[in-house]
This record gives sequence, structure tokens and C-alpha cells, in this order.
Amino acid sequence: MKTSPLLLAAVLSAVGAVHAAESPAHLQPFASEKAFQSHLAKIKAQQAEEARKAQKKYAAKSNAVPMPTAVPPPAPAAASEAKSLDKVEVTGSRIGSADAPESDAITNVQTQGVDEGGIVKKLGDYLIVLRRGRIFSIEAGKNALRPVSSINAFGPGISPQGAWYDEMLISGRTIVVIGYSYARGGTEVGLFHIDEAGKLSYRNTYHLRSNDYYSSRNYASRLIGSQLIFYSPMSVDLYGETADSLPAVRPWQQKPGAFKRILSATEIYQSGLASGTYDLTLHSVTTCDITLQSTLECRAKAVLGPSSRVFYVAADAVYVWIGGGGLYGRARKPNESMLLRMPLGKGMPQALRVSGSPIDQMSFLERDGYINVLVGSQSNGDGMWRAEGRAGSLALLRAPLRAFGGNGARSQEKHYRPLPAEYQWGIQNRYVGDWLIYGSQYTRSGDAATYAVPYARGGQAVPLALKHSTERIEALGNDALIVGNAGNDLVFSSVRLDAKATPVSGYIQRNAVQSESRTHGFFYQPQGEALGLLGLPILGGSGERPTAAVKYLRNKKLQLSDLGLLVAAPGKPQDDACQASCVDWYGNARPIFIGDRVYALMGYELIEGRVYDESVVELRRVNYAPQPRAR
Repeated sequence: MKTSPLLLAAVLSAVGAVHAAESPAHLQPFASEKAFQSHLAKIKAQQAEEARKAQKKYAAKSNAVPMPTAVPPPAPAAASEAKSLDKVEVTGSRIGSADAPESDAITNVQTQGVDEGGIVKKLGDYLIVLRRGRIFSIEAGKNALRPVSSINAFGPGISPQGAWYDEMLISGRTIVVIGYSYARGGTEVGLFHIDEAGKLSYRNTYHLRSNDYYSSRNYASRLIGSQLIFYSPMSVDLYGETADSLPAVRPWQQKPGAFKRILSATEIYQSGLASGTYDLTLHSVTTCDITLQSTLECRAKAVLGPSSRVFYVAADAVYVWIGGGGLYGRARKPNESMLLRMPLGKGMPQALRVSGSPIDQMSFLERDGYINVLVGSQSNGDGMWRAEGRAGSLALLRAPLRAFGGNGARSQEKHYRPLPAEYQWGIQNRYVGDWLIYGSQYTRSGDAATYAVPYARGGQAVPLALKHSTERIEALGNDALIVGNAGNDLVFSSVRLDAKATPVSGYIQRNAVQSESRTHGFFYQPQGEALGLLGLPILGGSGERPTAAVKYLRNKKLQLSDLGLLVAAPGKPQDDACQASCVDWYGNARPIFIGDRVYALMGYELIEGRVYDESVVELRRVNYAPQPRAR
């Protein structure tokens, strides 16, 4: 089989393996605030010297007058000032307490037990929807479908201008809304309460220092038990006030409170990777306990290194891939990047020098004592829309967790397996059972649209003979579903994954495309061994206004059969007097399965149906849009 000339693995032999035992078992923290500030001053001085040399070289070459040199770095903080910040006291329970209440699972998550911030959640008989700057509760019991309550997704007296309210999680009866404020410069965490009658009420708002978290594929927040988890890269301003670059939280109601720093210098670890003047970043993992009083108690740990924007949350650790950023159009050097493993709860971060960069969070899987990552020689992480770009040559990194250590631990040539295909754009990838599946809707001549790789046991990548592109990869238990277009038609293909990867059946929806690209736009409800129902929002038909609907299929031993559609009402969108988040960046349609009922959430419509005689039949629908204000 044809394989790509992957620089990632091929040149590693020239570098040589450095055994992890030669470095400490984990990254080293700064000993004190004074040591941290001295380190930053040293970096600033080095960069100023490099700038002077570059200016001198340029002046000599062009016979120009040298520009003024950079301002000398300030002296390190006085010992009395540094000592007061060496320790930051934090409180909170241990990660994932056994008695933490859990919300009903209706979200297509990557890791079992790790909920992801989304636009719709379930609590008892209520569906809670986050849309266009508001929260809505809808009773969706066995014999009811009615709007109950609605409230702004921001607190009273807080201006929503410049803010986007994107994600929602539920812990007990606390609703957590995650947003980003460009006006205030950070992540906004709003806490709301829902009572037993479904009535919503506001509690608190907190402001968490962070850079913009948006990704076209990843999600900013996770929830394990009653604990919120954020990965927040923070750019370090060497020429400003360092304290403004450190993780901190403050209450924000009608007036902002004072920031409380949640990261001590002794919880900041050194990666050892070089960073540019505008590239120095604190990669922080912040955990916040949601208390019964609807307050947040947060703490953080961080690694100092070059910028990055791709992370993955496993059951007990957050993985962050750093270094080698901004390299569109060229292959990276071997071991130029670093993979961080940052434990949730107690434990020190570990690292592994690595090559290339992942496509997105779905490129990762921690399982059976190994970390598996699909990497590309030119991919650039999943910040904003970067995951949609070119990846270059591909390889599978599979390294044992014991290979992680201090900043000297390096991946070895044997940890990489070159993979076929070099897709230009839009790579999709997912681990299903014992297989990694990847593909694209944009293929070169000679490359298949989809490949399956037995990542754990070894073996060659297998091209799947599908007659359509790859735009979505999902799990049907331990088997797979691949969705993509063939011309104007949307095709659903089931793939059996056992000793071999074998396409089994396909279903064609004529003149249609999927209307949601995020993982949360799909859901599969198992109903027994090799049995289940699946739903996906689509746009069908032709003309200026295609029909919006949710498509339902039955899976019976990988034979896919049509159950029909729940179709949105036609007509123009109504005026909802939107004040914030007036673009649906996270989409607005979701399939929902609750017992023997199926639901289709599409904009401000929620439609309930049931499956009778192999067909979805609509029972009722409700429009929960806010009433337009009188003018």
C-alpha cells in the first residue's frame, strides 16, 4: 500500500532516542515568585539582546542607521513583594466527588463521564436550551411539551455588549453558562438556578482571565461531577504588568469585584521550550467547584511555554499540545513540539517532546496506558477555524504514558506510524472501538476519502471503499458511521469494526447536506446489541430556502433503514429582540432521545415524535421564542 513520505517519523532516527529516565519524572515548578519573575526578566533580556543583534545586522547590510535598542529589563521583584505571592490559598473538594449529582446525558461527548458545554441539556422532565443570549426551560415529560421559564444568560445590570454566551452545563440544580466577553476581556461564567417547577433564576457571575477560547470544533468547558474544568492559554506580556497575565477570578455583578489570583508561582511549571516575544504563554488548567450556594471556588496549575490551541480532556488529565505554532506551509522539525499531561486533582504536569501537531481534540485517545494522537506535519491545532486547514503528511503517535517525564523526555521513532493520504482541507478523525478512522471531503487523486487504522494492535491503514466524502465520523457502539456527500446527495454508511474494517450498508438522502458540523449535532441511542436509533440535522430540497429537518435512521446489525424526518415549520425567523450572541456559532439544531420519545430541536422550535411501525410520527411541537417587546 502507498504510504506518504512523512517527515514526522522518518527523520526521528537521526535525532536519537533520549531515555525518559535521564530527566525528572515531571516538569519542574518555580521555587518562588521571585524565581518566576527573574525567569521572565531573563527571557526579556535575551530577546532584547537578540533584537539588538538583528537590528545591527540589518543596519550593516542596508547601511542604515540602527534603530534605538530595547529598554533594559526591570529588576526582579523585591523579596518582600515576591514572598507574598509564593503561595495562593485555594479551597475546594476533590475532583469528581462520589456524591456529586449528574445531569441526564443527551450530549454526544468524546469521553464517557466528561460532559461538554453545549446548547441543550436535560434535567428530569425539563430540557434547558441556551440560545441567542437567553436560557429557556421547557417541560418535556411523557404527556407534556410546554415552555416554562426564560431568563437572560447574563446577570441584571451586566451589559451583554461584546459578549458571546456559547456553552451550558448543569450540576445538580445549578445551570452554568460559559461565555466570552471581548469588552471585558475574559471568560464569563454565569450561575443560574432551576427549581423543581422549572423556573429559572439568576445567582452569580464570575469573570475568569483568559484568551478567546473559540474553536469551530472543540468546546471550552468540561464538567466532571460538580467540578468545572477549563483549559485557558494566557499570553504573558513581558512589557506590561505580569500579574495581568496570570489566571484570576473575580465576581462580576453590577460592578466588577477585585481579581483573586488562583495560581501561585509554585504551581507554574517550566516546559523548557523557547518562546518568542509575543509567543510566551501560560497554559493553565483551571478547576472550579460549583457549591450549593452557587459560588465558584477555583484553582489552577500552568505550564510556561510557546503558544498553542489544541487540548483534550481525558477522565483524569488534560492533554495540551504546545510549540511549533504558526507553521502553515512547512513541515515541523522532529520533536519541535511538546505534549503536556496535566493531571486533574493532585499531581504534577509531565511532558513528552513530540513531532507535528494534532488536527483537533478528536485526534486524541488515552486508553490502556497509552496516548494515541493523529498528527499532521503542517496542521496547526483547532483554535478558531484552524482545524479546517491543511494537515500535510499524517502519522499516528502511540506512546506509553510511562514515556512522559520532565522536559527532556522525548518520543522515539518507534512511537510513530506513517499513514497514507495527504488531504488538503477538512480532515475528520475519531477513535471507534479498536480503530482510528480518518478522512476528508477534499481528496487528492489516488487517496481514498476514508481510512481505518487498527491503532492498538498495529497493522496497515485500510482504505474504505465508500462512494462519498467524509464529513462526519461517529460511533455506533463498537462500529462506525461515516456521513458525507456524493454530489448533491447525503450518504450514511455503516462500517463493521472487528478483525477487519468492512463497509456494510448505506442510506442515501437525496438532495441534502448535514446542517450541523459539530460533534454535538449527532446522537445515537443504543437499544440493545447492534440495535439503535440515530439522528442528524439536515437541510434538504432546493431553492433559496431549503427545508430544515432532523433525519432519523434505525441501525439493525449495521443495516440502516429510514425512519423519516421531523421538519421545521416554514417561514422567516421571527424577531426575538436579540441582545447578545445573535449568531449561532455553535449551531441551533440537535436530535434528542428520551426513552421512547424522539425530539428535534431546530432554532426556537422543539418537536416531539415517536417511532411507530418503522416511522417517526410527530406528536406535538412548541415554539418557545420570546415574545417581541411592544414598541
